[in-house]
Amino acid sequence: MKYIIPFLVLSACATTTPSLPTAQEDTCNANSYAALVGQDATALEKVLILGMVRTIRPDDIVTMDYRQERINFRIDANEIITSITCG
Repeated sequence: MKYIIPFLVLSACATTTPSLPTAQEDTCNANSYAALVGQDATALEKVLILGMVRTIRPDDIVTMDYRQERINFRIDANEIITSITCG
């Protein structure tokens, strides 16, 4: 048991890479907003985005239509932007 505890502590410190589309999938220019990943959702209020934008929070109901020019900002329960995708 004492050998498992350090592993659990270190795993909590692991960093995750932001979820962004690849160059081929970036039909909505989402990668230009990569700096917003990890920031509070209110950071979106300070950015001018011309075009279709959708914010998706936990338990939100969203349509399944795919619009390649639309930017999707996924926001977690702590109001942090976790990923940016096209569609």
